[in-house]
Amino acid sequence: MFDLPFTLSSLKTAYSGGASPADIVEEVYRRIETIGDPGIFIYLLDKQEVLEQAAELGAFNATKPLWGIPFVIKDNIDAGGKPTTAACPAYEYQAGEDAFVVRNLRQAGALLIGKTNLDQFATGLVGVRSPYQPPKNSVDPAIVPGGSSSGSAVAVGHGIVSFSLGTDTAGSGRVPAALNNIVGLKPTLGALSASGVVPACRTLDTISIFALTVEDAYTAYQAAAGYDEADAYSRKIAAPDLSPVPPSLRIGIPDAGSIEFCGDAVQEQSFRDTVALLRAEGAEIVEVDFTPFYDVAHMLYEGAWVAERHTVIEELMNENLEAVHPVTRKIVGAALDLSATDAFRGFYRLKELARKTEPVLSELDLLCVPTMPTFYSVADLEADPVGPNSRNGTYTNFVNLLDMCGLAVPVKPRSDGRPGNVTLLASAGRDGFLAAVGSRLEQMAPHTLGATGWALPAPADLQPAPDTSEIAIAVCGAHMSGMALNGELTGRGGRFLKSAETSDAYSLFALAGGPPKRPGLVRGPAGSGAAIELEVWALPATEVGGFLAGIPAPLGLGTVDLSDSTSVTGFICEAAGVERAENISHLGSWRKFIASVTAQQPVAAAE
Repeated sequence: MFDLPFTLSSLKTAYSGGASPADIVEEVYRRIETIGDPGIFIYLLDKQEVLEQAAELGAFNATKPLWGIPFVIKDNIDAGGKPTTAACPAYEYQAGEDAFVVRNLRQAGALLIGKTNLDQFATGLVGVRSPYQPPKNSVDPAIVPGGSSSGSAVAVGHGIVSFSLGTDTAGSGRVPAALNNIVGLKPTLGALSASGVVPACRTLDTISIFALTVEDAYTAYQAAAGYDEADAYSRKIAAPDLSPVPPSLRIGIPDAGSIEFCGDAVQEQSFRDTVALLRAEGAEIVEVDFTPFYDVAHMLYEGAWVAERHTVIEELMNENLEAVHPVTRKIVGAALDLSATDAFRGFYRLKELARKTEPVLSELDLLCVPTMPTFYSVADLEADPVGPNSRNGTYTNFVNLLDMCGLAVPVKPRSDGRPGNVTLLASAGRDGFLAAVGSRLEQMAPHTLGATGWALPAPADLQPAPDTSEIAIAVCGAHMSGMALNGELTGRGGRFLKSAETSDAYSLFALAGGPPKRPGLVRGPAGSGAAIELEVWALPATEVGGFLAGIPAPLGLGTVDLSDSTSVTGFICEAAGVERAENISHLGSWRKFIASVTAQQPVAAAE
């Protein structure tokens, strides 16, 4: 057991081979003792209590996705009968019951080990703002562990547990991941219930998940997710199984004038190398001006949202100010100089800035950014407790304010040996899409897991299929990935299933009219046409009506036969609609047709 990787696939293999949860629990506590970092945990469950949890699991149950999997939670999340401190001893209370998410994870078979250290009241991105001894970075103790979810990230980085819960308002589920060479999944706001969580900014908070691989993080996310009527901010967000990555992606990155590395040339090269990998995989890389995003980020610690942090600890600050960490006290205390008028001005300003980002995001599938611009040491924070923390949030502070989901993904180490990591960002509800891209990216950029030296496991064999709430739809034109109308699918929660071809009974036409150019797929007798490239997407059944309403004549949905002798619902064209149309069946692909048209267009002369 000493060398057993605590990835989900490794543990499931061990259990299938006869290992018991008790064996794993014993190994967890052996690792805690061996590592010897008292700063990781604020509250560690007695081993005997965890062994009793393990015994209650009974015989191995492969239908429970987290059966026998050890995890920890940040100590601003409740575990029934245990203290919650939010890293402030004077704030401590006994939780009456598990937080909603913790309860879901236990029901999925996971074993809670303890509660971890954090930047007090989840205020910070460095991990050293705690009255308890801060944990040491798992990769390099000279570097800050990252906050606010420091202990949760360090526990996973050391391989003590398979996954952990943090929280994320400004980047606390992403920056610690980058610093400890692990995955940080920051879900869409409301996807994970906040019931039983001490908030930082309730309107912007989410529980986050740390794991050694993207697949493990997403599996834990699926088990934890669910609508909670008791949480006014809970939302019904789908958590489908992982699908393949669409063949064509448009990925935005900060342009040369707005990208920031704080002078760290090694970090810059690491990011450039990762972007080159994405481009080599066929992604179109689009450089965008990040100034509007930075303007949004600056608002997080100005005005309304500082006042929101004050709502959480107002009573404590009034009654026992010295109990609050000095840096936290300074940051949150700024709320006392704000008025309700200031708050509304902040709301208006955010809306104005968000509107400026909308055109940028609407043209892209996702953003890829450095998780942080550079690394800071513990000594750096001792010299300046605020500046490095602020710079750590360069690429994270705007995300929740813009209602985006995010995924911090480890990539190959930097040239100096420090961890490489980038963050993928997308619009709300696209958590599964980000996980699919992130899982592919981590395989493209091999690295060991956390500080363990364990090799990255092979990815799961995906069997993409629509679930019971979805309908599979085949598209052969501008709705395909990377093309002009693909947003009509992704914006409705569509997810890519597979690339395919029609049987040889179909002809493809470029219909008359436009712009834009539109394809027409027409069926004839067997062997009368050609195999035409298409993509199959899963669309929520509730969205199909609205999608159909936007399809102009002579197009509609019907049954399309595929080259593998299966059939799927897809776009077809009335035969009468191809009068005056150009038959492009010999190309076999709408992409090739569009590329040929583009190549024939004259290049404008330089002025």
